[in-house]
Amino acid sequence: MNAMRGVSVGVFPCNVMRVRKYCSRIDDDHHHSHSNGRIRKGGVVVRNSSNKVDETETDVIVIGSGIGGLSCAALLARYEQDVVVFESHDHAGGAAHSFDVKGYKFDSGPSLFSGLQSRGPQANPLAQVLDALGESVPCATYDSWMVHVPEADFLSRIGPTEFLKDLHNYAGPEAVQEWQKLLDAVLPLSTAAMALPPLSVRGDFGVLYTAAARYAPSLFNTFFQMGPQAALRSTQLLSPFSQILDSLQLKNPFIRNWIDLLSFLLAGVKSDSILSAEMVYMFAEWYKPGGCLEYPLDGAAGIVDALIRGLEKFGGRISLQSHVEKIVVENDRAIGVKLRSGQFIRAKKAVVSNASMWDTLKLLPQEVVPKSYSNRINTTSQCESFMHLHLGFDAEGIRSDLGIHHIVVNDWERGVDADQNVVLISVPSVLTPNLAPIGKHVLHAYLPGTEPFELWEGLDRKSAEYRNLKAQRSEIMWRAVERAVGPGFSREKCEVKLVGSPLTHQRFLRRNRGTYGPAIQAGTDTFPGHSTPIPHLYCCGDSTFPGIGVPAVAASGAIVANSLVSVSQHSQLLDAIGI
Repeated sequence: MNAMRGVSVGVFPCNVMRVRKYCSRIDDDHHHSHSNGRIRKGGVVVRNSSNKVDETETDVIVIGSGIGGLSCAALLARYEQDVVVFESHDHAGGAAHSFDVKGYKFDSGPSLFSGLQSRGPQANPLAQVLDALGESVPCATYDSWMVHVPEADFLSRIGPTEFLKDLHNYAGPEAVQEWQKLLDAVLPLSTAAMALPPLSVRGDFGVLYTAAARYAPSLFNTFFQMGPQAALRSTQLLSPFSQILDSLQLKNPFIRNWIDLLSFLLAGVKSDSILSAEMVYMFAEWYKPGGCLEYPLDGAAGIVDALIRGLEKFGGRISLQSHVEKIVVENDRAIGVKLRSGQFIRAKKAVVSNASMWDTLKLLPQEVVPKSYSNRINTTSQCESFMHLHLGFDAEGIRSDLGIHHIVVNDWERGVDADQNVVLISVPSVLTPNLAPIGKHVLHAYLPGTEPFELWEGLDRKSAEYRNLKAQRSEIMWRAVERAVGPGFSREKCEVKLVGSPLTHQRFLRRNRGTYGPAIQAGTDTFPGHSTPIPHLYCCGDSTFPGIGVPAVAASGAIVANSLVSVSQHSQLLDAIGI
């Protein structure tokens, strides 16, 4: 659920001419085609007689059109770099792409967002990228989501006081006291966690000017206003969030379970492994006065389209169905890519991979990769994979107050990271009816990074064994949907039923073992940086700092883009957007 902040809940139709065909499916029973490349240029499809990219040289090549890759490419175009994005899929967006079946427009990944319309130094990283591009994402706002936990079913509200009422009703006064104690400690830390604008960061010593020197006065003022106790506690921002919980002596079982749930939805790990800064950032968005959640009016596709509009506005291009077969390395540096078609495209300045660390490694000639680098990648723990259930059904008989988001936890004792335990459900058509045919609902349910790949490894997707396993492992999602949507829902009346497995993730998203991403434990390890041992090869996305989630991957793309231009150009951009 990599969209929690602007984000999984650890994340998206528009008025530009689409290259998307809306023909692929999340279900493995449908075929996904690869052809030799179509380039979007200025909103139109450009082909030449040989079906190849018109240019064979560019400044920067970006592999993959996830939100991190698109953020990087669009900002590079804004910096007047010649940039091309190569995407294997026939849809842009990576894990956040959308697809259409019978008029139902489904998100494939992130579904819970906030901060998309924020602006200024403390804005969501994705919002800062969009601001730099002169783009925006129209959103509907709301302030609650439905929670189905062993204790009760209740409507969880956003804001500093509303959730306290829920806690009092369902967890008791002790939980209220501990939650207030947590807010009192954490919210002041948000000023430190948000002190540096994400767009000011770069991956070289130029950061001393674009971030440290530029914002030194405001940083000093921030820590002065926090007071000595909060300033001292801010040193915990790079430690696991559980350390803050332990220092506050928070022991209420519901509070600890709830925070584990939020941590897991944000980054795929529990509170003992998530970076405190990530949780503090989320708390500042969710539990501040006037806080709200947002959902793009066009679904996750609205975010992807806004980034592509920005990319194309400044002369960048995206080539769909252009499968990168390998990264070409000569004289020990990355010089371009070779497509499945056999075509070679040269990159004069850099190649940026938005693929996972494991999938990027597969694109490199083995002989040029330092053993220490490959060993680190191959020994990095992975989050588990996903199960998906995409449904389209008639709204007749469904209660009118059905909310957009539902979270079902079957058993706290098993842990929120246990398989077949937590189910996330999104019904975005309750807020944006244009995502489904008139009088219908579109629904996406999923197991958030808890499905073991080992159960599926080696299965033939056309076999009866595979179909039976899909039916068995998706039953938990069907039951959760029936619980959340209520008695008016019927499986038999669904007009669209699609089940996605870890093999779906692996195949359509080019995700090694269908993984959610690296399972990096705060305090014991850190997410890799963006440079690699191969000169001129960079990485962005959820395998790099700052990690998993829509805001994080947007920030990673921005860091790489900033690092590939001069400090002067970077500073001019910060001036242009007023941060």
